[in-house]
Amino acid sequence: MKAQIHPEYFDDCKVTCACGNTFTTGATVREIRVDVCNKCHPFFTGEMKYVDTLGRVEKFEKSRQKSKELNLQKQKVQKEKIERQRPTSLKEMLDLAKKQASS
Repeated sequence: MKAQIHPEYFDDCKVTCACGNTFTTGATVREIRVDVCNKCHPFFTGEMKYVDTLGRVEKFEKSRQKSKELNLQKQKVQKEKIERQRPTSLKEMLDLAKKQASS
């Protein structure tokens, strides 16, 4: 092992969970704060709950809604583009004239 390149190791690192549970472990920092531990994690407790501390679910739903709106807007633009397209042949021009005369 090379000297002077490794971080300091603490055998008495205190880990504190958001639920209030604390325990001691070894780490390169003195104190660690976590959102979920074995006392409150859904896998260990058997309860179904969402752990969302940073608003990730709301952020995801917001991006899905924005994506839907952009997709609808894109479809609208494509539809308008097709409607504005000029006829490329005489047959298309006559068909368009018949449509406009009947409506």
